[in-house]
Amino acid sequence: MERGKTLFLKVSVFLIGIPILAMCIFGLPGIANEAAEHYPAYWIYPVIIGLYATAISYFVALYQALRLLSYIDKNKAFSELSVRPLKNIKYCAFTISILFATFMPFLFLVAQEDDAPGLAALGLVITFTSIVIAVFASVLQKLLKNTIDIKSENDLTV
Repeated sequence: MERGKTLFLKVSVFLIGIPILAMCIFGLPGIANEAAEHYPAYWIYPVIIGLYATAISYFVALYQALRLLSYIDKNKAFSELSVRPLKNIKYCAFTISILFATFMPFLFLVAQEDDAPGLAALGLVITFTSIVIAVFASVLQKLLKNTIDIKSENDLTV
């Protein structure tokens, strides 16, 4: 039964990665072409590079989630192997929040010119969501590390 649940989660990880991959392949080049008509290149290129860096960090976090799910499948959830993917997910989420925080001035400029306050709100939502994910992964990492330490102490006393 547990393999069915982890299989569901693995499929879900793939499904949440597909829209971002499609956006990277089809959406961002189109957005860059349209933005090139309205904004200078020194604004566009750093933002597009930053968005691709954000996508890379996102895919690394998804890969780490798949690794963690495979450890759960192999009954190695409470081992040192499971701590590393949580740590990497934490770093990826902090990276995404930092990158989006640096994009915020550009998003505010575009939102003010186009009279689209939702664009600035979207940037804030992504920034704060990734911070919450990073803090949650950090808490899980600490709990898992403490559990592993307690388990090793109990193994030594028996």
